[in-house]
Formats: sequence, structure tokens, C-alpha cells
Amino acid sequence: MDYKSILTFLGSEAEIDATLPQAIRFATRHESHLTACCLGVDMTPAGGFYMGASPILLQETLERAQADASVLESRTRRLFEGQALRWGAESAVVQFGGLPALVGLRARFSDLVIQQQPYGENTMPTQEAVIEAALFEGQAAVLVLPPQGLVPDFGKRVMIAWNQSNEALSAVRRALPLLQAADHVSVVVVNPPVHSPERSDPGGLLTQMLSRHGVRAEVSVLAKTMPRVSDVLMRHMDDTDASVMVMGAYGHSRLREAILGGATRNVLENARHAVFLAH
Repeated sequence: MDYKSILTFLGSEAEIDATLPQAIRFATRHESHLTACCLGVDMTPAGGFYMGASPILLQETLERAQADASVLESRTRRLFEGQALRWGAESAVVQFGGLPALVGLRARFSDLVIQQQPYGENTMPTQEAVIEAALFEGQAAVLVLPPQGLVPDFGKRVMIAWNQSNEALSAVRRALPLLQAADHVSVVVVNPPVHSPERSDPGGLLTQMLSRHGVRAEVSVLAKTMPRVSDVLMRHMDDTDASVMVMGAYGHSRLREAILGGATRNVLENARHAVFLAH
């Protein structure tokens, strides 16, 4: 298996500049087909305009979204021209409330979705919504790019954040092509539960499974020496010079993570390296 069908959603010119060159590089390396979906999003609230507002206003917002999508698609096609890969570009217009359905429909038929980090300066609410929709509605794996883009030796050193959850196992399975191509794979377990089925050999069953796929991995068991598990994971990435972290996404509900925080949100807010997610 490899990533033969890759998809990226682009909602602004800044997102095109930050995401598309990295997606092209990744797709070229994997000899994949890359599709760019350029979004024109109408941010009108789901309830529409206030009572008595002219329907012309609604038409104007839709036309503006269509114009935005067309501009983005034209720019995307210019960047694709001359690239040595199979590609496609399309535009889509949608109200913000319908974005999950649109993203989910397209993402479910892709091997991988590549998106920019959704938090930080100059980001838009659509970026977070796209990643969540790809994970939940599309059941797709998502590669989240760091602000500075992929490092030249991306994929040589890979770190797996392992907590025995269904989400983490799903992420490992989706990341197998990356893991098989890596020079070094580290399975990181933070504070393994004393009553866990793997308490005597944390990560042992996972490394056994990986070895049968030709992946040699070593296990690192870490103490929770920082307030959040995500902080321990990101520090270990820096210490081991890993270029991408494979982790399960949203073990808690999205609402809980949005309000109270959680490992997924904390990593996406603060990671300086690429993150490979699956739910």
C-alpha cells in the first residue's frame, strides 16, 4: 500500500503558498495523484440573515464565495503547470455549515489529506473544520504540515505516540507506508497504566506487528515530567530529531478538547514538526 490518491483543501492564497508546494513534493516522492480542492466558503450563519434582510444579500455572499474559489483555482492551476506528477484542481462553493459534508465526501475516497497547521496567526476557522471533517466524516488520514514546511529529510525518523487506543492503532495502520520507508521508528509510551494489558511490555505487541511489515521499531517509555502528555511527546520529538509524529486523533470528543484541551489540540497548536493523524 502507498498513498496513491492525495487531497488537499485550499481556502486562501496564503494557504496555497504554504500547503501546495509541500503537497506537490510529497506526492511526487510517492508517485501519487494530487487533487487540490479550492474552497469558496460563505460564512453566513446557519440561520441566514436577520428577519427582513434582502435575499439579494444572500446571493451576493454566494457570488463572492464563487469568485474567491475561481481565483484560487486559477492560481492553483498555474502552480501545478510543469510539475512532474498527476494532478487535478477543482473549486467548490459551500456555506460554512455544509463544509463537513463536502470535505467528508471527497476525503473518504483519498488515501491521505494534506493540510496546514490550523492554529496560529493568520489562520481561518475553515482550516480546523476541514481537518476535523476529513478525520471524522471522511475517515481519512491527515498529514498536518508544520509552519516551516517539511524538512529535507522528512520521513527518515518517525515517532509513534502510543497509548493503546483504537485511534492510535488506526493511525499506525494508515502510516505504514511512511513507517516502512523510515530509517528509524520510535514507539513512545508516556506513563503506561500499571493495570494495562501491556504493563509488562509496553509497546511490545505493536513492535511485533510492525516487524512483520518490515518495520524495525524501538520502544521508549517516558515519565510524565511535564504538565501535559503532549508536551512530553513534542519535547521527545525535538530530542530525537524526529520529522513526523504518528498519533491517534481526538480520543476525547472534539467538544471536550475544544473547551478543556486535549493531546490532539495541544499538539496541533504547538507542534514544530509534521503530525500524521487518524481517528
